[in-house]
Amino acid sequence: MAVLTANRRLLDGRPLRLGPESLAEHSARLGPLPTSGDEAIRAIEASGLLGRGGAGFPVGRKWRSVAERGDGQAVVLANGAEGEPLSAKDRAAMTLRPHAVIDGAILAAAAVGADEVVLYIGAGHVAARRSIGDALAERGSRLPVRIVAAPERYVAGEESAAVHFVNDGDARPTSVPPRPYERGVGGRPTLVQNVESLAYAGLIARFGPDWFRGTTEDGAGLGLITIDGVAHPGVREIELGTPLGEIVGASGARLETARAVLVGGYFGRWLAARDGLDLPFAPLALRAAGLPFGCGVVSVLGPDACGVRATSRIIGYLADESAAQCGPCVFGLRAIADTTARLADQRGSAADLARIERWTGQLAGRGACRHPDGAAGLLHSALAVFGDDFGRHAAGRGCSSRPARAA
Repeated sequence: MAVLTANRRLLDGRPLRLGPESLAEHSARLGPLPTSGDEAIRAIEASGLLGRGGAGFPVGRKWRSVAERGDGQAVVLANGAEGEPLSAKDRAAMTLRPHAVIDGAILAAAAVGADEVVLYIGAGHVAARRSIGDALAERGSRLPVRIVAAPERYVAGEESAAVHFVNDGDARPTSVPPRPYERGVGGRPTLVQNVESLAYAGLIARFGPDWFRGTTEDGAGLGLITIDGVAHPGVREIELGTPLGEIVGASGARLETARAVLVGGYFGRWLAARDGLDLPFAPLALRAAGLPFGCGVVSVLGPDACGVRATSRIIGYLADESAAQCGPCVFGLRAIADTTARLADQRGSAADLARIERWTGQLAGRGACRHPDGAAGLLHSALAVFGDDFGRHAAGRGCSSRPARAA
Protein backbone atom coordinates (compact mmCIF):
# COMPACT_ATOMS: atom_id res chain seq x y z
CA MET A 1 0.00 0.00 0.00
CA ALA A 2 1.41 3.41 -0.95
CA VAL A 3 2.41 5.80 1.79
CA LEU A 4 0.09 8.79 1.87
CA THR A 5 1.69 11.89 0.37
CA ALA A 6 0.61 13.93 3.40
CA ASN A 7 2.84 11.77 5.60
CA ARG A 8 5.92 12.11 3.44
CA ARG A 9 7.36 14.83 5.60
CA LEU A 10 9.55 14.94 8.63
CA LEU A 11 7.09 16.44 11.11
CA ASP A 12 3.85 15.25 9.51
CA GLY A 13 1.91 12.25 10.72
CA ARG A 14 1.71 11.58 14.45
CA PRO A 15 0.70 14.76 16.34
CA LEU A 16 3.74 16.47 17.83
CA ARG A 17 2.07 16.91 21.18
CA LEU A 18 2.20 13.12 21.68
CA GLY A 19 5.97 13.15 21.89
CA PRO A 20 8.58 10.97 20.14
CA GLU A 21 7.46 8.79 17.27
CA SER A 22 7.99 5.10 18.05
CA LEU A 23 9.76 2.73 15.70
CA ALA A 24 6.45 1.05 14.80
CA GLU A 25 4.80 4.39 14.03
CA HIS A 26 7.83 5.57 12.08
CA SER A 27 7.97 2.40 9.98
CA ALA A 28 4.24 2.39 9.32
CA ARG A 29 4.28 6.03 8.25
CA LEU A 30 7.36 6.01 6.03
CA GLY A 31 7.99 2.42 5.02
CA PRO A 32 11.35 0.62 4.81
CA LEU A 33 14.66 2.41 4.38
CA PRO A 34 16.57 1.50 1.20
CA THR A 35 19.96 -0.09 1.87
CA SER A 36 21.91 0.83 -1.27
CA GLY A 37 24.32 3.57 -0.32
CA ASP A 38 25.46 4.47 -3.84
CA GLU A 39 21.88 4.85 -5.05
CA ALA A 40 21.20 7.07 -2.04
CA ILE A 41 24.09 9.36 -2.94
CA ARG A 42 22.81 9.69 -6.52
CA ALA A 43 19.29 10.45 -5.27
CA ILE A 44 20.50 13.06 -2.80
CA GLU A 45 22.70 14.70 -5.42
CA ALA A 46 19.75 14.89 -7.79
CA SER A 47 17.50 16.31 -5.05
CA GLY A 48 19.66 19.39 -4.54
CA LEU A 49 19.48 18.96 -0.75
CA LEU A 50 21.71 21.52 0.97
CA GLY A 51 23.14 21.09 4.44
CA ARG A 52 21.03 22.58 7.22
CA GLY A 53 23.78 23.16 9.76
CA GLY A 54 24.61 26.66 8.55
CA ALA A 55 27.06 26.41 5.65
CA GLY A 56 24.52 25.12 3.09
CA PHE A 57 26.98 22.79 1.34
CA PRO A 58 25.41 20.25 -1.10
CA VAL A 59 24.78 17.10 0.92
CA GLY A 60 25.25 14.63 -1.94
CA ARG A 61 28.62 16.13 -2.87
CA LYS A 62 29.76 15.93 0.74
CA TRP A 63 28.77 12.26 0.98
CA ARG A 64 30.57 11.42 -2.26
CA SER A 65 33.76 13.15 -1.07
CA VAL A 66 33.85 10.93 2.02
CA ALA A 67 32.81 7.83 0.08
CA GLU A 68 35.81 8.25 -2.23
CA ARG A 69 38.07 8.06 0.82
CA GLY A 70 36.09 5.85 3.21
CA ASP A 71 36.92 2.31 2.07
CA GLY A 72 34.94 0.86 4.96
CA GLN A 73 36.87 2.84 7.57
CA ALA A 74 35.03 6.16 7.60
CA VAL A 75 32.99 7.65 10.45
CA VAL A 76 29.62 9.43 10.38
CA LEU A 77 29.25 12.22 12.92
CA ALA A 78 25.60 13.26 13.18
CA ASN A 79 25.76 16.86 14.37
CA GLY A 80 23.01 17.82 16.82
CA ALA A 81 25.05 20.28 18.90
CA GLU A 82 22.74 23.19 17.98
CA GLY A 83 24.52 25.91 19.88
CA GLU A 84 22.66 28.73 18.10
CA PRO A 85 20.56 30.40 20.84
CA LEU A 86 17.63 31.17 18.52
CA SER A 87 17.38 27.72 16.95
CA ALA A 88 15.39 24.73 18.22
CA LYS A 89 14.77 22.79 14.99
CA ASP A 90 17.51 20.16 15.50
CA ARG A 91 16.23 19.45 18.99
CA ALA A 92 12.73 19.08 17.56
CA ALA A 93 13.93 16.59 14.95
CA MET A 94 15.88 14.52 17.48
CA THR A 95 13.21 14.63 20.17
CA LEU A 96 10.12 14.05 18.04
CA ARG A 97 11.48 12.07 15.08
CA PRO A 98 14.50 10.21 16.49
CA HIS A 99 14.16 7.25 14.12
CA ALA A 100 14.26 9.55 11.10
CA VAL A 101 17.57 10.98 12.32
CA ILE A 102 18.98 7.51 13.03
CA ASP A 103 17.79 6.28 9.62
CA GLY A 104 19.71 9.09 7.95
CA ALA A 105 22.86 8.33 9.93
CA ILE A 106 22.72 4.61 9.10
CA LEU A 107 22.04 5.37 5.44
CA ALA A 108 24.98 7.77 5.38
CA ALA A 109 27.23 5.13 6.93
CA ALA A 110 26.30 2.66 4.18
CA ALA A 111 26.83 5.32 1.53
CA VAL A 112 30.27 6.56 2.61
CA GLY A 113 31.71 3.28 3.87
CA ALA A 114 31.60 4.03 7.60
CA ASP A 115 31.94 1.45 10.34
CA GLU A 116 30.93 3.81 13.18
CA VAL A 117 28.32 6.47 13.88
CA VAL A 118 28.77 9.21 16.47
CA LEU A 119 25.68 11.11 17.53
CA TYR A 120 26.98 14.48 18.75
CA ILE A 121 24.17 16.06 20.77
CA GLY A 122 24.25 19.24 22.85
CA ALA A 123 24.79 18.53 26.54
CA GLY A 124 21.88 20.81 27.41
CA HIS A 125 19.48 19.08 25.02
CA VAL A 126 18.36 16.55 27.61
CA ALA A 127 15.07 15.53 25.95
CA ALA A 128 16.77 15.07 22.59
CA ARG A 129 19.51 12.84 24.02
CA ARG A 130 16.95 10.80 25.91
CA SER A 131 14.76 10.38 22.82
CA ILE A 132 17.69 9.33 20.62
CA GLY A 133 18.97 6.95 23.31
CA ASP A 134 15.54 5.35 23.71
CA ALA A 135 15.20 4.99 19.93
CA LEU A 136 18.59 3.27 19.67
CA ALA A 137 17.60 0.85 22.40
CA GLU A 138 14.27 0.21 20.67
CA ARG A 139 15.75 -0.76 17.33
CA GLY A 140 19.25 -2.06 17.98
CA SER A 141 22.00 -1.78 15.37
CA ARG A 142 24.75 -3.96 14.00
CA LEU A 143 26.71 -0.78 13.40
CA PRO A 144 28.52 0.72 16.43
CA VAL A 145 26.65 3.88 17.44
CA ARG A 146 27.61 6.10 20.36
CA ILE A 147 26.27 9.33 21.79
CA VAL A 148 28.69 12.13 22.68
CA ALA A 149 27.45 15.15 24.66
CA ALA A 150 28.61 18.32 22.90
CA PRO A 151 29.70 21.20 25.16
CA GLU A 152 27.31 24.10 25.48
CA ARG A 153 29.37 26.52 23.40
CA TYR A 154 28.39 28.39 20.27
CA VAL A 155 31.47 27.23 18.37
CA ALA A 156 31.12 23.57 19.41
CA GLY A 157 28.84 22.72 16.49
CA GLU A 158 31.30 23.77 13.78
CA GLU A 159 32.42 20.56 12.08
CA SER A 160 36.12 20.78 12.89
CA ALA A 161 35.29 21.70 16.50
CA ALA A 162 33.01 18.66 16.74
CA VAL A 163 35.77 16.37 15.48
CA HIS A 164 38.34 17.90 17.82
CA PHE A 165 36.01 17.41 20.77
CA VAL A 166 35.31 13.76 19.95
CA ASN A 167 39.04 13.15 19.52
CA ASP A 168 40.55 15.27 22.27
CA GLY A 169 37.77 16.77 24.40
CA ASP A 170 38.52 20.29 23.10
CA ALA A 171 35.84 21.88 20.89
CA ARG A 172 38.01 24.39 19.03
CA PRO A 173 37.25 25.07 15.38
CA THR A 174 39.92 25.70 12.76
CA SER A 175 39.88 26.76 9.12
CA VAL A 176 43.04 24.97 8.05
CA PRO A 177 43.49 21.54 6.42
CA PRO A 178 43.04 18.71 6.85
CA ARG A 179 39.27 18.99 6.88
CA PRO A 180 37.16 16.27 8.54
CA TYR A 181 36.29 14.56 5.25
CA GLU A 182 40.03 13.99 4.79
CA ARG A 183 41.03 13.16 8.37
CA GLY A 184 38.54 13.41 11.19
CA VAL A 185 37.46 11.18 14.08
CA GLY A 186 40.33 8.87 14.94
CA GLY A 187 42.24 10.20 11.95
CA ARG A 188 39.71 8.61 9.58
CA PRO A 189 37.63 10.25 6.82
CA THR A 190 34.59 11.64 8.60
CA LEU A 191 31.21 12.81 7.34
CA VAL A 192 29.98 15.57 9.67
CA GLN A 193 26.34 16.14 8.83
CA ASN A 194 23.61 18.08 10.57
CA VAL A 195 20.81 15.90 11.98
CA GLU A 196 18.06 17.62 9.98
CA SER A 197 20.04 17.04 6.79
CA LEU A 198 20.34 13.34 7.67
CA ALA A 199 16.63 13.01 8.38
CA TYR A 200 15.69 14.51 5.00
CA ALA A 201 18.29 12.33 3.28
CA GLY A 202 16.42 9.29 4.60
CA LEU A 203 13.16 10.61 3.18
CA ILE A 204 14.77 11.32 -0.19
CA ALA A 205 16.18 7.79 -0.30
CA ARG A 206 12.67 6.47 0.25
CA PHE A 207 10.64 8.70 -2.04
CA GLY A 208 13.18 9.98 -4.57
CA PRO A 209 14.60 13.34 -5.60
CA ASP A 210 11.57 14.25 -7.71
CA TRP A 211 9.37 13.94 -4.63
CA PHE A 212 11.60 16.31 -2.65
CA ARG A 213 11.98 18.91 -5.37
CA GLY A 214 8.34 18.58 -6.36
CA THR A 215 7.11 19.58 -2.91
CA THR A 216 7.79 23.23 -3.76
CA GLU A 217 7.26 25.42 -6.80
CA ASP A 218 10.95 26.26 -7.25
CA GLY A 219 12.31 22.81 -6.32
CA ALA A 220 13.88 23.93 -3.05
CA GLY A 221 12.20 21.15 -1.07
CA LEU A 222 11.19 21.12 2.57
CA GLY A 223 12.93 22.47 5.64
CA LEU A 224 12.65 23.10 9.35
CA ILE A 225 12.80 26.66 10.62
CA THR A 226 12.64 28.29 14.05
CA ILE A 227 10.58 31.46 14.25
CA ASP A 228 10.85 33.91 17.14
CA GLY A 229 9.44 37.30 18.08
CA VAL A 230 5.91 36.38 16.97
CA ALA A 231 2.66 35.44 18.70
CA HIS A 232 3.20 31.74 18.01
CA PRO A 233 6.94 31.04 18.10
CA GLY A 234 8.48 27.63 17.61
CA VAL A 235 9.64 25.13 14.99
CA ARG A 236 7.83 24.82 11.67
CA GLU A 237 8.28 22.54 8.68
CA ILE A 238 7.80 24.70 5.61
CA GLU A 239 7.94 24.49 1.86
CA LEU A 240 11.17 26.33 1.14
CA GLY A 241 10.60 29.32 -1.08
CA THR A 242 7.53 30.47 0.87
CA PRO A 243 7.63 34.29 1.10
CA LEU A 244 9.03 35.54 4.39
CA GLY A 245 6.00 37.75 4.96
CA GLU A 246 3.73 34.73 4.65
CA ILE A 247 5.79 32.71 7.15
CA VAL A 248 5.67 35.50 9.69
CA GLY A 249 1.97 36.07 9.10
CA ALA A 250 1.16 32.41 9.69
CA SER A 251 2.88 32.68 13.08
CA GLY A 252 0.73 35.53 14.29
CA ALA A 253 2.68 38.65 13.34
CA ARG A 254 2.77 41.19 10.54
CA LEU A 255 6.07 41.92 8.88
CA GLU A 256 4.60 45.19 7.63
CA THR A 257 4.56 46.56 11.19
CA ALA A 258 7.90 45.10 12.35
CA ARG A 259 11.16 47.04 12.45
CA ALA A 260 13.39 44.30 11.06
CA VAL A 261 13.92 40.57 10.89
CA LEU A 262 17.06 38.61 11.72
CA VAL A 263 17.58 35.90 9.11
CA GLY A 264 19.84 32.93 9.80
CA GLY A 265 20.57 33.35 13.51
CA TYR A 266 23.48 35.02 15.30
CA PHE A 267 25.73 34.49 12.26
CA GLY A 268 22.92 35.80 10.07
CA ARG A 269 21.95 39.23 8.82
CA TRP A 270 19.44 41.89 9.75
CA LEU A 271 16.95 42.72 7.03
CA ALA A 272 14.63 45.73 6.99
CA ALA A 273 11.14 44.33 7.45
CA ARG A 274 9.74 46.10 4.40
CA ASP A 275 12.37 44.38 2.22
CA GLY A 276 11.39 40.90 3.36
CA LEU A 277 7.70 40.70 2.54
CA ASP A 278 8.02 38.91 -0.79
CA LEU A 279 11.48 37.39 -0.26
CA PRO A 280 11.42 33.61 -0.86
CA PHE A 281 12.77 31.88 2.24
CA ALA A 282 15.04 29.27 0.68
CA PRO A 283 18.84 28.84 0.71
CA LEU A 284 19.56 29.77 -2.91
CA ALA A 285 17.03 32.62 -3.04
CA LEU A 286 18.44 34.13 0.14
CA ARG A 287 22.00 33.70 -1.11
CA ALA A 288 21.08 35.59 -4.28
CA ALA A 289 19.83 38.42 -2.08
CA GLY A 290 23.08 38.47 -0.10
CA LEU A 291 21.55 36.78 2.94
CA PRO A 292 22.40 33.49 4.65
CA PHE A 293 19.82 30.78 5.24
CA GLY A 294 22.05 29.59 8.08
CA CYS A 295 20.21 27.29 10.46
CA GLY A 296 16.78 28.50 9.33
CA VAL A 297 16.12 31.14 11.99
CA VAL A 298 13.56 33.90 11.49
CA SER A 299 13.57 36.36 14.41
CA VAL A 300 11.21 39.31 14.14
CA LEU A 301 12.08 42.60 15.83
CA GLY A 302 8.88 44.33 16.87
CA PRO A 303 8.02 47.98 16.22
CA ASP A 304 8.90 49.07 19.78
CA ALA A 305 12.21 47.21 20.01
CA CYS A 306 15.63 48.79 19.63
CA GLY A 307 17.81 47.34 16.90
CA VAL A 308 21.00 48.79 18.41
CA ARG A 309 20.36 47.10 21.74
CA ALA A 310 19.36 43.83 20.10
CA THR A 311 22.55 43.86 18.04
CA SER A 312 24.67 44.72 21.07
CA ARG A 313 23.32 41.71 22.98
CA ILE A 314 24.21 39.40 20.11
CA ILE A 315 27.71 40.81 19.59
CA GLY A 316 28.36 40.63 23.34
CA TYR A 317 27.30 37.00 23.37
CA LEU A 318 29.52 36.15 20.41
CA ALA A 319 32.48 37.86 22.07
CA ASP A 320 31.90 35.77 25.20
CA GLU A 321 31.74 32.63 23.05
CA SER A 322 35.14 33.18 21.40
CA ALA A 323 37.24 30.05 20.97
CA ALA A 324 40.10 32.13 22.43
CA GLN A 325 42.69 30.98 19.94
CA CYS A 326 43.56 34.17 18.03
CA GLY A 327 43.91 37.90 18.61
CA PRO A 328 41.28 39.12 16.14
CA CYS A 329 38.63 37.16 18.03
CA VAL A 330 39.83 37.55 21.62
CA PHE A 331 40.74 41.24 21.43
CA GLY A 332 39.10 42.52 18.25
CA LEU A 333 35.67 41.04 18.84
CA ARG A 334 35.73 42.04 22.50
CA ALA A 335 36.63 45.63 21.60
CA ILE A 336 33.78 45.74 19.08
CA ALA A 337 31.35 44.28 21.62
CA ASP A 338 32.33 46.77 24.33
CA THR A 339 32.08 49.71 21.96
CA THR A 340 28.71 48.57 20.62
CA ALA A 341 27.49 48.20 24.21
CA ARG A 342 28.48 51.81 24.95
CA LEU A 343 26.52 52.97 21.93
CA ALA A 344 23.50 50.86 22.91
CA ASP A 345 23.52 52.42 26.39
CA GLN A 346 24.01 55.94 24.89
CA ARG A 347 27.38 56.27 26.59
CA GLY A 348 29.27 56.27 23.30
CA SER A 349 30.25 58.90 20.77
CA ALA A 350 30.52 59.56 17.06
CA ALA A 351 34.12 58.38 17.33
CA ASP A 352 32.91 55.04 18.77
CA LEU A 353 30.53 54.64 15.85
CA ALA A 354 33.33 55.34 13.40
CA ARG A 355 35.50 52.77 15.21
CA ILE A 356 33.05 49.89 14.92
CA GLU A 357 32.41 50.73 11.28
CA ARG A 358 36.16 50.56 10.63
CA TRP A 359 36.85 47.54 12.83
CA THR A 360 34.02 45.52 11.31
CA GLY A 361 35.66 45.86 7.91
CA GLN A 362 39.06 44.90 9.31
CA LEU A 363 37.95 41.87 11.33
CA ALA A 364 36.56 39.61 8.60
CA GLY A 365 38.91 36.95 7.25
CA ARG A 366 41.57 37.41 9.91
CA GLY A 367 40.57 34.82 12.51
CA ALA A 368 41.79 31.27 13.10
CA CYS A 369 38.20 30.16 12.37
CA ARG A 370 35.11 31.88 11.00
CA HIS A 371 33.72 33.05 14.33
CA PRO A 372 34.91 36.67 13.86
CA ASP A 373 33.56 36.64 10.29
CA GLY A 374 30.07 35.73 11.47
CA ALA A 375 30.03 38.48 14.08
CA ALA A 376 31.38 41.05 11.62
CA GLY A 377 28.72 40.14 9.04
CA LEU A 378 25.94 40.48 11.59
CA LEU A 379 27.17 43.88 12.78
CA HIS A 380 27.72 45.12 9.23
CA SER A 381 24.08 44.37 8.42
CA ALA A 382 22.96 46.11 11.62
CA LEU A 383 24.86 49.26 10.68
CA ALA A 384 23.06 49.25 7.33
CA VAL A 385 19.55 48.54 8.64
CA PHE A 386 19.74 50.57 11.87
CA GLY A 387 22.20 53.22 10.67
CA ASP A 388 20.05 56.18 11.71
CA ASP A 389 19.48 54.70 15.16
CA PHE A 390 23.19 54.05 15.66
CA GLY A 391 23.75 57.73 14.85
CA ARG A 392 21.06 58.83 17.31
CA HIS A 393 22.53 56.61 20.03
CA ALA A 394 26.01 58.04 19.40
CA ALA A 395 24.55 61.53 19.86
CA GLY A 396 22.72 60.53 23.07
CA ARG A 397 19.31 61.09 21.46
CA GLY A 398 17.97 57.54 21.81
CA CYS A 399 16.59 55.86 18.73
CA SER A 400 13.36 55.96 16.81
CA SER A 401 11.86 53.33 19.12
CA ARG A 402 12.95 54.78 22.47
CA PRO A 403 13.02 58.23 24.14
CA ALA A 404 16.34 60.02 24.57
CA ARG A 405 18.41 59.29 27.67
CA ALA A 406 17.80 61.72 30.49
CA ALA A 407 20.65 64.19 31.05
